[in-house]
Amino acid sequence: MDPAVAAAVAAGEAVLEHRFGSAIALVDPEALPGSGPATVVRAKIASSPFGLPRTLVIKHYPEAKPEAAPDPFAQEAVSYQLFTALPPEERMCPELLAHDGARRVLVIDDLGAAPTLRDKLRGRDARAAERALLSWARSLGRMHATTAGREADFDALLRRLGGPVKHEDSTPGAASAQLSALLSEHLGVDTPEEVREFAAAALERARSLAYRAFSPVDLSPDNNLVTSGGVRFLDFERGRVRNALIDAAHLRVPFATCPEPLALPAGMSEAMVAAWRSEVIAVWPGLADNDVLFAHLLDHQLLLVWVSTWTVLAGGGDKPAALVTWWRNLAVDAERLGRREVAGHATAVAAALDARHGPGLELPLYPAFR
Repeated sequence: MDPAVAAAVAAGEAVLEHRFGSAIALVDPEALPGSGPATVVRAKIASSPFGLPRTLVIKHYPEAKPEAAPDPFAQEAVSYQLFTALPPEERMCPELLAHDGARRVLVIDDLGAAPTLRDKLRGRDARAAERALLSWARSLGRMHATTAGREADFDALLRRLGGPVKHEDSTPGAASAQLSALLSEHLGVDTPEEVREFAAAALERARSLAYRAFSPVDLSPDNNLVTSGGVRFLDFERGRVRNALIDAAHLRVPFATCPEPLALPAGMSEAMVAAWRSEVIAVWPGLADNDVLFAHLLDHQLLLVWVSTWTVLAGGGDKPAALVTWWRNLAVDAERLGRREVAGHATAVAAALDARHGPGLELPLYPAFR
């Protein structure tokens, strides 16, 4: 057996014995793929008198904690603790069965071999992909609605595991400060003062204490299982409480942080936003007003597009067709709200990107919609 898998199984057995007061043997371990630092293993329970599920999943983290950065083990353990305390119908993830801070191990319920959202998007059934996307948006909204106002609980749990409680992402601030110079240098596009002021104000609004709720942060489609009960989120290694509108902006700029994002059909983003809003207006009734919601979405959409472009121009990747598409969409949404200065600048950036990397760039649709 692979040493990392063996170590994960041993840690899982130890934490289960501590949790239930009796030895529980795990057999037939299967390593599962994952992009994070943890070793992820599915294993069967040989026998148990405690009514545990037949199979479970172990996540075992390296012993060394990262310095001067959030600990992915602590972030994930606390995230699962937060949701496991909720009623089952409000739990948007597997149940946490046991965890141990010293052993740096989590044992969670196994949701089985359900397809991921990525599987649906890269399949051949457009209707199934559409249903999965709307379910994902609703689940994201339900996650926000059920965790709104629970930041103090999250912080208290995190403090117990020694994690840094306050950790806001500094990337949007860096992008806002540096993108104008990069656009001028790489594309020959100047950023008008009023656009820079709008971005600075959007950044300040994003830091407000309004609309704060739990976020998985990593919204990649392969981190979401499409189950009969709706989409369930799997990866909380970066999970924390932040402005929920940041997540909602990803419905307009879908899967922007993925290495190879593709496009959704016309009208899909609007339908996803509507599905998300239907879940959150009970806790944030002000978002029932289109003007209010769309103004907030434009703030975070702009910041997300700026961060994505800054990352590429600063040497962190190459996805010109996606950037062209996102800047064009930003122009359309800004124009609808009467933000002509933002719309004009977005149009100019899209055109410059297309001229440099194209012409005629167009982001392909996900395979399910072709």
